[in-house]
Amino acid sequence: MKRKIAILFDNIGPYHAARINAASEVCDLLAIELGSNSSEYAWERAEAKNARRITINEAGSSDELSLQDLKKRLASILSNFSPEVVFVPGWNSRGALLSLDWSAKHGVPSVVMSESTEMDMPRSIFKEWIKSNVIAGFSAGLVGGSPHQSYLERLGMNRSRIFQGYDVVDNEYFTNKANEIRRFELEFRRSLGFSGNFFLASARFLRKKNLFGLIKAYASYRQMFAEYVNRQKNEFKSKDSLGELLTTHWDLVILGDGPLRRELEDMRADLKLVDSIHFPGFQQYHILPAYYALAKVFIHPSTVEPWGLVVNEAMAAGLPVIVSNRCGCASDLVKEGINGWTFNPDIRDELAYLMLKICVDRSLRSSMGQMSSSIIEMWGLKKFASGFSRAAEAAMGVSVQERSFISFIVLKALIFR
Repeated sequence: MKRKIAILFDNIGPYHAARINAASEVCDLLAIELGSNSSEYAWERAEAKNARRITINEAGSSDELSLQDLKKRLASILSNFSPEVVFVPGWNSRGALLSLDWSAKHGVPSVVMSESTEMDMPRSIFKEWIKSNVIAGFSAGLVGGSPHQSYLERLGMNRSRIFQGYDVVDNEYFTNKANEIRRFELEFRRSLGFSGNFFLASARFLRKKNLFGLIKAYASYRQMFAEYVNRQKNEFKSKDSLGELLTTHWDLVILGDGPLRRELEDMRADLKLVDSIHFPGFQQYHILPAYYALAKVFIHPSTVEPWGLVVNEAMAAGLPVIVSNRCGCASDLVKEGINGWTFNPDIRDELAYLMLKICVDRSLRSSMGQMSSSIIEMWGLKKFASGFSRAAEAAMGVSVQERSFISFIVLKALIFR
């Protein structure tokens, strides 16, 4: 008989739905969604077809519910289902803390799903002590990759009870869709309005996403490109010798939206790059593969990024990637010089140089794209299902100990803060 497991998310988007479907293959799964929409992402409603799903607030986000109402509804759902293990997203949100509290009261082991790393932000001794007391209530962990595993271990969890595979996407979806679109490239280019080659980025328009740095790097790349072409002209004495890829720069396409859009548009205008930098807006899941298929290289420039699922998507679509070394996925997904590069987001010309380097070398792009496809195969839904199953078994192998008085006070204080 399959284990009865509950998994909790604030809002179930396309990425969560894919993981829920994968997990439902290895257990009797109940997916609990706190709210029907997200305050961060404008996702269309995603269906988890292979698992039962209950939405606590059908009318909006979980933030619109009072603490007592959320606590009562969540406790009722969990008690009625009687899970053997509960998977909880992080350790900071109301839903996660209330779920952990319910598990402790009912002697049910909890697994924390974490994508936090040591480098996400400056750490204070007091805040880390608080986290350690919360982490003590979990029986196992399911994390993104190696830096997330190390951080959870530093917070006090035994390494043998921490498993990787949380941050994955439906690789097959992006691979198949991108390949299909490339077979009809001209038609899709016309429909999206892009006739030439372009770098692609995708992020919410927030400071930590470093899109201002990306635009500045792109401006530097344009200058480097012009200088490169002039050197080539002088060397070969003929424009025709340059080849088609070396006679024009690439554009930059940045997907997403957010509060900094006007500032980004102003910077684009100030740099006189309105015709070369494009902001198509936030794109729904079914549209994304078209942009990946038509792009040549994917760039993720964040200064703070727990993981970066867009990098998974781009690699599944067969793109070389240039990723900030502050991104949680960088150490596991980016192999230097093999499928792309990492860079220091504080050094603008470092990114600009890498943009130029890959722009002018078609064979390098081809080999890197192939290696991205190969590397990401190991980071798909099967990895999530495996890590999920192993974490559940590890959690059930640990007795749910009564919390210390300090941990009890810390948890209650966080819930009612």
